Amino acid sequence: MGLIGKIFATLFGDNRNVVARTAEVFRENAEAGAARQSAERGAALSQFQGEFALARVGWFDRFMDGINRLPRPAMALGTLGLFIAAMVDPVWFAARMQGIALVPEPLWWLLGVIVSFYFGARHQFKGQNFQASVLQSAAQAPQIAASIEALERAHPTRPKAADTGSDASAALAAVKPEANPALQDWRGRNR
Repeated sequence: MGLIGKIFATLFGDNRNVVARTAEVFRENAEAGAARQSAERGAALSQFQGEFALARVGWFDRFMDGINRLPRPAMALGTLGLFIAAMVDPVWFAARMQGIALVPEPLWWLLGVIVSFYFGARHQFKGQNFQASVLQSAAQAPQIAASIEALERAHPTRPKAADTGSDASAALAAVKPEANPALQDWRGRNR
């Protein structure tokens, strides 16, 4: 074995690749990174699936869901109510707005934080519910695909059912008009 063979055996022989191992110090192995990322996503989806598997059926859960649905409609209807109050009784509305002008700035900041946290938590909750529904849909995908395949097999007019291929006589016979006595009779009367 020559010098070049010894160099290649040192670099690539004995099921080890010194060049690849050295390169992986500076750049991630794409295949191993993809496998880790896939395992991480699978674990996260499994966690979401386990977390949202139980349905809420108790009266307290239903009551709290109802309470959680109140702030947004209350704020929207309250704002519309303020516009209506301003048009119906401007003096009463102006007195209320003077009262709001006296609210100290730290209280406005606190209100902003509370509203931000409420809507942020609501957004996260809705996002997690959406992810749970995606998981449920994905779990049903093989069954749906099998059902669609069975329906397509049972369909009487599958594509290429009347394909003549390279048979020219069959293609010409397929487009040749057949005798139609009713059409011939009609043409004879209209001439």
